[in-house]
This record gives sequence, structure tokens and C-alpha cells, in this order.
Amino acid sequence: MANATKTRTAGATIRAEEAAHFGALAADWWDPKGSSAMLHRLNPVRLGFVREAIDAHFGADSRAVRPLAGKRALDVGCGAGLLCEPLARLGAAVTGVDAAEENIAVASAHAAGAGLDIAYHCGDVAALGLTGFDLVTSLEVIEHVADKGAFIAALKAALPPGGLMILSTPNRTARSRLLMVEAAERLGMVPRGTHHWDDFVTPEELRDLLAGAGLEMGEPRGIAWSPLQGLHLSGDLSLNYIVTAVISA
Repeated sequence: MANATKTRTAGATIRAEEAAHFGALAADWWDPKGSSAMLHRLNPVRLGFVREAIDAHFGADSRAVRPLAGKRALDVGCGAGLLCEPLARLGAAVTGVDAAEENIAVASAHAAGAGLDIAYHCGDVAALGLTGFDLVTSLEVIEHVADKGAFIAALKAALPPGGLMILSTPNRTARSRLLMVEAAERLGMVPRGTHHWDDFVTPEELRDLLAGAGLEMGEPRGIAWSPLQGLHLSGDLSLNYIVTAVISA
């Protein structure tokens, strides 16, 4: 059964208003037609990249059902567990961290109902002292944190040499402002107040942040949208992108 630690820890990376915003959406998180519908559409695309990255980094057989068996995975900014649960099904011993107590409660209940043993913690990853994870993920999170450098440093502290980090975030472009902020929020595809364009991170900025923490960034893949393909992995980075990082040699 999933277990949850609900004691909030203070730290440098949490923005209280962001935690409150996403906590208010917690009850709706697992509804594919609710306020997190866009995440449900995005998740299979992200998981496709995650699986490819796992296979390439750890030398796993692409046909293996549980390529993360015997490995520990940490998902930071886990929300209600949309990535934690697939990682657990891929065989990992999963820990999820989120700033909103409401999200942790929903994530824990959902995992327990699915028979998945996932350890959930509410708090700031920079203050929790989590270490020794083979895989560290944080998807659509860095644009919401208070101190991006401190956040990356905290993720790196959880990752030993030989581990794999995967990050995704919206790019700060004119196109992302138009489609992800103006159109998506005004049309009700994403809850109002979810995105703050000025906090989006370009690939160049993320590369510098990672390098400052002693991490080497891989080649980013875009997450693009088209009427024919919907959301898909692409060479177009103008809306959103996903990338790997490893500790520099």
C-alpha cells in the first residue's frame, strides 16, 4: 500500500501560491476529462521519451516489461502521481514529492487503490534529504519553483554518478505565450493561472542551470502539437521540450 508523509518541510524552492493552485485541483487530477485533461494527453508522449531514455541509459531491453526492476526512482513535483504510477509499473521502487498536501493525499489513495507501493512525501525536495536514486524525474515543474538553481541542485543531490535525470518544461517563446498561456487558458483547456510565461525556461537557460550544478544536458526533444498528430515528440522545441541530464564526467 502506498504510504504518505504529509509533514510539510520549509525550503527555498516552493512557491506557496503555486502549491495552493495545484492543490486546489487535486480532486480532479485523475479525471481525464477534468481540469488536468491536458496532462492526460501529454503523459503518454512524455512516457514514450522516458522509456526510450531508460532503455538507452541503462541498457535495458526495449521489450522488457519491467526495465526499472531493482532501481529507485524519484519524481519531484509529482502531483497526484500520473508519472509515479507508470514508473512503479516499470518495476521501480518509486518515491514522489509534491508541495501540496492535497496532491499527496490523492496520490496516496489512488496508488493504494491500484495496489502500488509508492512512498509519497509532502515538502520541498531541497529540505527532504533524499539521495541514492537511479532515476530522478521532474516534468513540467521547474517553471513553477521559486529558485531554479536551488531546485536543480536539490535534484542533483538525489542522483548518484551513473544515474539519469529527466526534465520537461515549456519553452519561453512567442508561440508558447500565444498557445499555452493565452489560448489554452482562455479556452479552458488549462486552468487559469497555471502558466506564467516569464517563468518558462529556454533550453539554453536550462543547459546553463544544469551545468552550474555539475550536470550535462542531453539533446532536447520538442513536445509539439498538430491537428493531425495531436501532441507528439518532435524536433520543434518552440512549445515544450523534454531532456535528459547526467552528472558530468
